[in-house]
Formats: sequence, structure tokens, C-alpha cells
Amino acid sequence: MSTPVPKAPMLSVREALDFLLEAARPVEQVETIPTLEANGRVLAADQLATIDVPSADNTQMDGYAVRAEDCASGSATLKVSQRIPAGSVGQQLEPGTAARIFTGALIPPAADAVVMQEQAEAVGDSVTIHHAPRAGEWIRRKGEDISAGAVILPAGSRLRSQELGLAASVGLASLPVRRRLRVAVFFTGDELTMPGDVPPEGLKPGAIYNSNRFTLRGLLENFGCEISDFGIVPDSLEATRATLREAARENDLIITSGGVSVGEEDHIKPAVEAEGRLSMWQIAVKPGKPLAFGEVRRDGGSAFFLGLPGNPVSSFVTFLLFVRPFLLRLQGVTGQVEPQGYTVRADFELPKGDRRNEFLRARLNAAGGLDLFPNQSSGVLTSTVWGDGLVDNPAGNRIAAGDLVRFIPFAELQY
Repeated sequence: MSTPVPKAPMLSVREALDFLLEAARPVEQVETIPTLEANGRVLAADQLATIDVPSADNTQMDGYAVRAEDCASGSATLKVSQRIPAGSVGQQLEPGTAARIFTGALIPPAADAVVMQEQAEAVGDSVTIHHAPRAGEWIRRKGEDISAGAVILPAGSRLRSQELGLAASVGLASLPVRRRLRVAVFFTGDELTMPGDVPPEGLKPGAIYNSNRFTLRGLLENFGCEISDFGIVPDSLEATRATLREAARENDLIITSGGVSVGEEDHIKPAVEAEGRLSMWQIAVKPGKPLAFGEVRRDGGSAFFLGLPGNPVSSFVTFLLFVRPFLLRLQGVTGQVEPQGYTVRADFELPKGDRRNEFLRARLNAAGGLDLFPNQSSGVLTSTVWGDGLVDNPAGNRIAAGDLVRFIPFAELQY
């Protein structure tokens, strides 16, 4: 009687993620594009400020530019000698005078403070200052925000609207970015059909609509990927191999959904092994567990391969936990790619923890706590629409109402 071979221990979420991030090769090609079109792209080189921001001392408030010593009494009446709107340059401020000034305007020479208009009373060509300002009050100093020559955006930054505004504030009309990541997707399973091809009443027994195609494409679009969609591939080894070869030709990454188990009709494993190399992972995660990672050969190189589970929630959560950070590394992001978690009160109970690290669909309630979706099955896609994010619950951990848990909002995971 042969001795049974013990199963290899499941990888932890941390172990699987570390392996993926270590294997990632960022795209190398760089292009220069207008700053207005750079939202969501990854910066390829440090960007330096060419000017000080502000470029000169200016006022933070509408009011009056004064010499602080002229207003020490707290009730000084001064002659209004000039009016300085934003974009204009004032004259030197003489003792005993004030300049009417507007937000953003340059501070005139010899003025050392601004009194906001609510603390002043204008009568004719004079103004009474009902305040004793300190030197520097309501003045933005030259270079206070940015100093010329400073790195304002480091290479590897993923550009958001605020980064684009910062680049524009120092006059950067274009930016060098890594090219967009090219990702191929296809889906396996003869049970799959597309919405619109067959009406609900016409579905054959066992047939299902291919929801994963819509979910995964939407996620990839959120990350600005160029997508090649090969649709539903027949459940045959030949068709799967042919699609892998075509997908690898022009893409950096191939993602599939379904077919990553070891059943006779699951052809992903032998197809990828024939066209490249593959590791089949069992990860201690729920929902999820199976994840395939490898590479598919092509002339002069290879494309990465990631095979996700077929269950809709498993596919969604596996993408968020593993594919998302891997994508960001491939795009050239050098900073943190893992999502930020927050400590939030659980307003629910989980009497028994699973042997795997669970990611529970939950949402914030009006009291600032978390409610749990009642059905956590990997096929219940409504839980992902109802929820605001995932509770990261360690293996074996029970949760009592009032316990503090780690909550990862979908907003941290989907962009």
C-alpha cells in the first residue's frame, strides 16, 4: 500500500503577494504626453520645480496691506494710497498708508502684514484698522509651497488630479510616463453565455451569463489598461493554447477567469504549461483559494499569466487582493501598492472563524460601525454591490459585536 503524499501547506495572503511583487517587471517604454492627458498614468522620471511657488510674497486674504508698526495701537486710521488686484504690481508703501489688496495679489514693498477687510472700516480715501497685526500676518511667502529645484513628483508616482495640478503650478505642460499596460483577458467554460445573446427564458439548464467579463474589464479600465478581450474560449486544450499564443503576442499580462482547477474539463493548467510555465497556488484566503501564476512564451520574451477562480465573488476579491498590486508594479508604481486598511467597530457577530484568511463583504452604517452582508458565499455577487468594502479577518478569528476589525474600503481597492 503506497504512502499518501501530504498536501503542501497553503500560502498565506502575504506570501502569495510577496511572490507576485518580487516577480513583477515594470514596462520599460516611456512616452511624453500633455499634462492634461496624464491622469492615471505612472511618472517615468522625477519632476523638478523650475520656479518658486508662490513666485513672490502675496496675500492670502482680501483686505489691506499695511506696515505692522503703523497699526500697533489697534485702532489706526491710514490713508489708502493704492489698489492692488491680483496680477498687478503695487508701489512702495509709505509710512502711514495702506494698500487695498485682493487675494493672490503681490505684497507691495515695505508692507509687512495684511489686515483682512472684516477688521477694517473704510471711509472715503481712508481706512481705520481695528486690529494690531503681527509682521507676516496673512502673507504667503515666496517659495512657501514649492522651492525652485525641488523634486515635486518622484518617478513611480501614479498621477491623480492633484498631481496634475501640482505639475501645472510650476509650468510643466507635458510629462514623461510609462506606456499603458497591455492586458489580455479571456474566459473559459462552455456554460458561459453573453447577455444579449440568449434571453433569460432561453438559457439552457446549467448555463450562466458571463458576469466576470464585465467585472474584470471594468476593473482593468479603472487602472487605465489597454485591454484585448478574447471573450469566451471553448473548453478544449487546443482552443485554450491557441488563445494563449495570440494573447501573449502583443500583451504584457494575460488574465483568465475559470478553469484553474484540475478537473478534466479545466484546460488552463496544461495549456499554460505547454506554452510557458505555471505555478498552481492554493492560498489560505476566502473567497478565492486557487490562483494560477506563470508566463506564456512569445518571440523575444514572455507575457505574465494570472488565472483567477471562476466564482464571481472569488474572481472579484482575488483581483483586488493580488492582481491590483501586481498591475501597479507592472505599470511602474514604486510606492505602496497595497491598500490602506482602517480600524472600524464591528456591529455584527461572526461566531466561528474560518481556517483561511476571510475577506468579508461589509458596509459602514450611520453609527460609524460595520454591518455584514448575511450571505458570504463566493457566488453571491450582490454582496459586492451592497458592501462598501472588505473586512480582513485573520484565520480562526471570531468576531463579537463591538470588536475592532480591519476594514478595507472598495475605494482603496478599485483604483
